[in-house]
Amino acid sequence: MIRLSTTEPGFAAAFAALVDARREPDADVSRDVRTILASVRDEGDAALAACTRKFDGHDLADTGWRIERADWQAAYDALDRPLRDALHLAADRIRAYHERQRPADSAFTDDAGVRLGARWNAVDAAGIYVPGGRAAYPSSVLMNAIPARVAGVGRLAMVTPTPHGAINPLVLAAALVAGVDEVWRVGGAQAIAALAYGTDRIRPVDVVTGPGNAWVAEAKRQLYGVVGIDMVAGPSEIVVLADGANDPEWIAADLLSQAEHDIVTQSILFTEDAGFADRVAAAVDRQIGTLATAKVARTAWDANGAIIVVASLAEAVPLVDRLAPEHIQIATDDPQSLFDQVRHAGSVFLGRHTPEAIGDYVAGPNHVLPTGRRARFSSGLSVLDFMKRTSFLQMTEASLATLGPATVALARAEGLPAHARSVALRLRLNADE
Repeated sequence: MIRLSTTEPGFAAAFAALVDARREPDADVSRDVRTILASVRDEGDAALAACTRKFDGHDLADTGWRIERADWQAAYDALDRPLRDALHLAADRIRAYHERQRPADSAFTDDAGVRLGARWNAVDAAGIYVPGGRAAYPSSVLMNAIPARVAGVGRLAMVTPTPHGAINPLVLAAALVAGVDEVWRVGGAQAIAALAYGTDRIRPVDVVTGPGNAWVAEAKRQLYGVVGIDMVAGPSEIVVLADGANDPEWIAADLLSQAEHDIVTQSILFTEDAGFADRVAAAVDRQIGTLATAKVARTAWDANGAIIVVASLAEAVPLVDRLAPEHIQIATDDPQSLFDQVRHAGSVFLGRHTPEAIGDYVAGPNHVLPTGRRARFSSGLSVLDFMKRTSFLQMTEASLATLGPATVALARAEGLPAHARSVALRLRLNADE
């Protein structure tokens, strides 16, 4: 774990190294993914079956390609009532939040008499990737599928890795609650390729969303343009701004809530109280030993954790903006005053009683967020990721007479005579000038 102070010599260089720390896939991942994508594009289902045997340890001919809706229903019916209620609470809150994101069509007539506007439509089909393997994430099903449904997507296909053919029943129950149409027992880069290119069994989609490992993220990056994507997501991140009035055990738990995700997760605390920094560091060390995820959390904290002591939390804000993190917690009595100064973050959690973990499940805003400093230029998953805008305009003879001569002049200046002619003929101008 890195310990820094803004008052120490060498802070600028040390913090720059922290900002630039590389936690993304290397060239080997890029090369391997390119090979997988090409095999699925060229060989379709045969490549999917081969990859599943190699990476997930089962034969799709035996375990089945598609998980049928009756299995989803059985998984849902078998849930304990409190867990079922938790799924519905999360789904209802996610749906309510995302319904407010739906854009409105627009139309108006300007001073030249031109009618202009824009119309929004959902994509025809979307694919969502749900991680499997070491952990199961029903919350990712809800966070990806519900915004797509709110947008009005017609077909929603879900892919998820199933090591040795097994799938977590809670993931299937979440698919039922969220309104998914298809669930396929394939994962990894090969699943992203199947959604993008299509195979004999899996029809292609227009947009692919959802988090995954380095191979999944790289597959989305390479296939952007063949299919739309939400973002290229990397390892998770949390930055906590906390004053000394906080309970160090709470803040330690907040930092570890992300560290337990993956060994390359980044957890950073900014505080103006050096004694509080010591107490949080000690609490982190104590708590790690109590976690079932201790091995992952310890590796992540030791390799990527940081505690930074600043003169004031206001001094921390420009440093946080340089990190442009996925999550920020502002644990103070007046979090809004600091939030007002923050420019770059995926999602921000305000106050001492708003842990980031609540946002992963039931708060409402989406937990699929930009990582790797991409919050400088991108946003979390939303309804808009499943929609596209079509502009339109309509002119009368009079409005064309108003705007047409300028169009003709500009087209001729650009050396595009056919552009100029298409307008000039309507205006009865000399089309050949």
